[in-house]
Amino acid sequence: MARRSTQAASEGTDKAKPVTSYDVAREAGVSQSAVSRYFTPGASVSARTRAKILKAVNKLGYQPNAIARSLITRRSSLVAVVVANLGFNPEFTSILGQSLSARGLNTLLFTLDHESDADHVIDQLWQYRVAGVVAAVTLPPRHVDMLSQREIPLVFVNRAYEEVPVNSVSCDQSEGERWLVDELCAAGHRRIAIVSGPEDSPVSRQRVSSAAERLANAGVKPVEIVVADFTYQGGREAMRKLAAGPARPDAIICANDMLAIGCMDEARHALGLRIPEDISIVGFDGSAPGQWASYDLVTIRQPTNLMVDAAIDMLMARIDDPQLITEKRVFSGELVRGASARLTDT
Repeated sequence: MARRSTQAASEGTDKAKPVTSYDVAREAGVSQSAVSRYFTPGASVSARTRAKILKAVNKLGYQPNAIARSLITRRSSLVAVVVANLGFNPEFTSILGQSLSARGLNTLLFTLDHESDADHVIDQLWQYRVAGVVAAVTLPPRHVDMLSQREIPLVFVNRAYEEVPVNSVSCDQSEGERWLVDELCAAGHRRIAIVSGPEDSPVSRQRVSSAAERLANAGVKPVEIVVADFTYQGGREAMRKLAAGPARPDAIICANDMLAIGCMDEARHALGLRIPEDISIVGFDGSAPGQWASYDLVTIRQPTNLMVDAAIDMLMARIDDPQLITEKRVFSGELVRGASARLTDT
């Protein structure tokens, strides 16, 4: 009796064991490596073998364990995405996550209040054994070197480095700002102000410096340059400061769309200004809220889908071959001629 009880207990324990890929392989009559390929996006598996494995998976109720698999293959399916909470286009993050998922990769998202906080992220990356990193923030050169030494591929988005070679995908910020300045000047604007993002944002610095340089070439000196957070509230506060100055601008160039939206609402609802009759406001990014009918923002739309595809292609290539040379891809934006600014007819 005791023997039968032990046997029953053993059978109960066996039933409680999770189904493994080896169980699936045995049931399907294929190799374990074939099962592994079945669950690897893009891997080659014949139709006949695929049908056998699918039948076994459904029968046994098997679910692949990504963590266990990464320990066996020494290759994680996690990609760290690092963004600045106050300065990054959330649509980019969403599209990036969906595209990574479509390639069998999972997103580990790190959000920072400011780009200068990025120094603290690296210590956490080592704990997750990430397969690669997509960074929309500036990382110190020493951390770029550390990732390279550990052969963890790194791709920057809208960030450029001169001191160290890095992989990057970006929109041509300077070109976009030249288009905006040329349009405003051609329409007769001369009292032009600039609303900058945070001082630790390289994207903001590049956009602001490019706009100021183009204005100087046109013989126009900015009425004022106001620094603000990359937020709606930052735009409203910047508009109040500009309106309180000695010479109210007739046009404002904002370093991103959210700042422009904040400026527009402050101008309309708090200051009683008409847009674009009394003041023109332009942005940069091409975010969805900026295209809502109540804003219809003049802006530079970044080619988000193209940039995401390029970033993932570069990352995947370097996951497969960490020794590939660095690469930089720059895309032109698109001028969106909305109703938030007085422009010349074309």
